[in-house]
Amino acid sequence: MRTKKFAFQMLALLVIAATLLTACGGGAAPVATEAPAVEQPAAEVPAATEAPAADPMMELYEAAKAEGMLSTIALPHDWCNYGGVIDAFKAKYPGIEVNELNPDAGSGDEIEAIKANMNNKGPQAPDVVDVGFSFGEANQDLFMPYKVSTWDTIPDGMKDPEGYWYGDYFGVMAFLVNTDVQPDVPQDWKDLLDPKYKGQVAQSGDPRTSNQAIQAVQAAALANGGSLDDAAPGLEFFAELNKAGNLIPLIANNGLVAKGEIPVRLTWDYNGLAAIDSFEGNPNAVLVIPATGQFAGVYVQAISAYAPHPNAAKLWMEFLYSDEGQLLWMEGYCHPARETDMRARGVVPAELSAKLPDVSKAVFPSAEQLTTAKELITKQWDSVVGADIKAAE
Repeated sequence: MRTKKFAFQMLALLVIAATLLTACGGGAAPVATEAPAVEQPAAEVPAATEAPAADPMMELYEAAKAEGMLSTIALPHDWCNYGGVIDAFKAKYPGIEVNELNPDAGSGDEIEAIKANMNNKGPQAPDVVDVGFSFGEANQDLFMPYKVSTWDTIPDGMKDPEGYWYGDYFGVMAFLVNTDVQPDVPQDWKDLLDPKYKGQVAQSGDPRTSNQAIQAVQAAALANGGSLDDAAPGLEFFAELNKAGNLIPLIANNGLVAKGEIPVRLTWDYNGLAAIDSFEGNPNAVLVIPATGQFAGVYVQAISAYAPHPNAAKLWMEFLYSDEGQLLWMEGYCHPARETDMRARGVVPAELSAKLPDVSKAVFPSAEQLTTAKELITKQWDSVVGADIKAAE
């Protein structure tokens, strides 16, 4: 296993600069591969008899169609527009069933699903995962290296040099507030400790396994005397929130926010903005980027080293990292990995640029900082905070 430090601050500056310029985002052993499963045509046709250019993905598509299925995991349709992404993939590549496993799972659950199904070639074995950065870096022995055709336009700080995993998008931790239930909208992390929010605040996952919930703790640390190198104040903040009775021990989702059972959800900005769209004014809701503790979280894609459908997995990655796939993520309010490149080429519609919130103050942790914080939070949540976060029944 290799350890690396990645320049996420440089990534933040690149994305912000591009935004300003444009808008004034097993069983089997692993087999390394860096290209679609089948060789591409190499010979050029003489100009006089030149044939139409072939779809470079067609042969990979045929190999994937022969497998007949792609098994995904932990992809809620309202997360980063994954519903639209999945529909577009199926429409573009008919004949490949998308088997969606446990859409509400966390990053830790995805890793455990790979481990539990190393010798299983059935539908319960995930082909691909979308996990928090620290989960990708720590588990690359479970992944199959593969470099998509747009590899060179993914920033170096967002990808493993050998292709074991690659960043897909990032967002900033925010508050989604149902203003019909709680009209007094919190503007910063410390506001959540006010008695007016008693029984109203919830995490979007279990901090012992969920990347989103872990990074909410890291964001709270930044706002309460901690730093990217010290997440302990985040645990102390949530301990205080729990002691005050303000923290609900349920995993928040948009449905619970809509029903008013969880008036304040701690979530990525893209999840909250997509939720507001889906509510269509019922209930009324707002998204707040907190005044302090603006923490940017990067998620990464990877192919399981034990994938039952490796060609379908590669085709899925090619789609996600095409301009089409990246723009679909932007429609879900996410900043995609290739945003800088696409903005430079003028392929990002102005309306998409206008939809994305100002996250210019967000900070990007390094791989080492994420790994250290994850270990601290997952091991000490029970002893320091003592809240058993579970899914609603």
